Amino acid sequence: MMSSQVRNPPRPAGIRAPASWAGAASAAPGLLVFTGEIGSAASHAHAAVQVLLVLEGEVLLTDRRGRRRHVSAAVIPAGARHELSSTAGAHGLLAYLDPAGRAGRAATALVASSGDPGEVESWQAAAQPQAGEPADAVSPVSAVLYSAAQPEERAGLPVALASALEAIPQLISGPLLLEELAARVGLSASRLGHLFAEHLHLPYPAWRRWARLLHAMEAVRGGATLTDAAHRAGFADSSHLTRACREMFGLAPSHLLHTIRPATAGAT
Repeated sequence: MMSSQVRNPPRPAGIRAPASWAGAASAAPGLLVFTGEIGSAASHAHAAVQVLLVLEGEVLLTDRRGRRRHVSAAVIPAGARHELSSTAGAHGLLAYLDPAGRAGRAATALVASSGDPGEVESWQAAAQPQAGEPADAVSPVSAVLYSAAQPEERAGLPVALASALEAIPQLISGPLLLEELAARVGLSASRLGHLFAEHLHLPYPAWRRWARLLHAMEAVRGGATLTDAAHRAGFADSSHLTRACREMFGLAPSHLLHTIRPATAGAT
């Protein structure tokens, strides 16, 4: 059990909220990576697993019980309420992983093995090398990020799955039901769903959610309004898109949409 001083230390004088986040981001189904100046975020929880690496400046994480820790690296599981405060000029990397994906499950397991998933001490410990490992061993966070960043080998995908992926941009403004997609490529819905999980490392509902978000982001980068982008990607309206973005990443579209570079061709 941590001391009361660790639970509730005074907020350092240097910690304040920068005016905004500033940097660049790349995205693919199951992964969004932001690099640049790290802003602050009020207490929130999101659907993605967040991996945080601080390269410059200071970042303070606060958990749901008010415990605070300065961190250089952390893994925050999906659904864990937290607050992020940083010094002006703090820079680093934030990766958002879908918890249903291979890398997201690995990151979640790191936190679960480090203690209470809702506490900042566990988030910090999950990013540290395990006791007894050699000094030059690959850190757990590096291993997770390497796994998440591996590109899809589209050339090696089953023909039916490749055909389904090619059809998605024409269907994404609609319901994009697995049954509809499976019928187009001549498979049962259960079989096509299995191929998504096996080869793309995400169950179909999670993959579809990312596909919609990435499609909307690309539309905004191309000059579309939020409302138009939302409709093109199958969201009811811009408010629906904003909610989906906040739920997944804990950030509003204004923090992300104009900096996204889709990392996988044909992903949207």
